[in-house]
Order: sequence, then structure tokens, then C-alpha cells
Amino acid sequence: MSDALVIIPTYNEIENIELIIKAVFTQEKEFHVLVVDDNSPDKTAEKVKQLQKEFPAQLHLLQRKGKSGLGSAYIAGFEWSLEQDYQFIFEMDADFSHNPNDLIKLYKACAEGGADMAVGSRYVRGITVVNWPMTRILLSYGASRYVRFITRMKVKDSTAGFVCYRREVLEALNLKKIKFVGYAFQIEMKFKAYKKGFTIVEIPVIFKDRIRGKSKMSGSIISEAIFGVINLKLKSLFDK
Repeated sequence: MSDALVIIPTYNEIENIELIIKAVFTQEKEFHVLVVDDNSPDKTAEKVKQLQKEFPAQLHLLQRKGKSGLGSAYIAGFEWSLEQDYQFIFEMDADFSHNPNDLIKLYKACAEGGADMAVGSRYVRGITVVNWPMTRILLSYGASRYVRFITRMKVKDSTAGFVCYRREVLEALNLKKIKFVGYAFQIEMKFKAYKKGFTIVEIPVIFKDRIRGKSKMSGSIISEAIFGVINLKLKSLFDK
């Protein structure tokens, strides 16, 4: 039994899913994988079911009836993981923008380094992003600077989706009250962990844009992040 679970949310990731799962399973440390699929029309879940025959103990699947957003997919995965005995729970994309070889760095930061939450950061050592257009880099980097200004968190990559949590962090947060679904979900999780006093560290990683499949980025996700941060900060003031 591994102590670490990697949650991978999917919607139409048939081109990536087998490759990313096998890449996780080839790491020196044993990681388990939970795929949370939002009823992908391209039959991503069917491919995962086929792979479960090859990896019956390591690979798990949570199928949902519809496309409900990244945040709710992770919440479902977190709730599932807390019902098991996993001590370290990861967020990771299916499209190889997060390098599976970096999983061990995040794991060691928590398991050996004492961090409660380890963030795979694009901005802790300059800007380490590959194959993004300059407009998207400026948008993402600017959003992180904006979040730091509003929330006063010291996290430089607050929208990062490559994260390792100690079990205790997820147990302490009220997951049913996490409201955002896109970029703002990532900000909300970090901000609420920060407000609870958990130790958050950033581990430098190289982020590569997907080469297979389509991006899920949209204008509504960006606007949610911009206005959601103000909402989070205001609520935290009234919660005192």
C-alpha cells in the first residue's frame, strides 16, 4: 500500500491518459493514481478501466455524471482519498504540463522536509514556462502577483495546479465550503491552508504547455480568479 495518491481530473484526455498513468507508475517511489473523469465523450474512462486490469492495486477511477469543473473534481477526489489511508495527496494535470518526475520532489518536501503543502511553482525562480504564448505568461504571472497583493500570501504561484498536501491539511479544511471551480479553486485552497497556519513551500518546476488534446482555459475561469480573490479576502476579514 502506497502512502501517496495522485489525483488526475480528466475530460477528453484519451490522447494523454495512458501515457501519464504509466509515467507515474514508472517512478522510483510507488504512487497510486485516482482518475476523476467527468463523463468524457472520448471514452477516457473506458481506457482507464482497461488499464485497471494491468494495475489493479494502483489505479482507481471515479466517474462523474457530467462536466462539473476542475475544483469539484478535485474535491470529489480529496473526499475519496480521505476515506482511504493515504497520507500525501497530489493534484496533477493529465496533459504532461506537470512532469511526473517532479512528484518525488513535492513528496520529499512534505514527507521529509516538514512542509504541509508543497507547490510545484513556475515562478519561484524566475519564470519557468515552456511553449506558452507571451500573452498567457503575462496573464498567469500577473494573476499571481495580483493574488499576492490582495491576500498577502507569500506564495509566488498561487494558481499552480501541481500540489502535494499532507492529509492533515485536507482534513482541516471544510471541503464542502470550497466554492470555486477554475483557477480560483487553486487560489482558494492555498489561501485557506495559509489562513489555517499550515506551512506552504514552493518547489521550482518547469511547466510545459500540452502537446496533445485541447486546453480547458476559458474567459469565465479567468474572471472567476480575478473577482474570486477579492471575495476570498473580504470573507476572511469577516471570519475573524
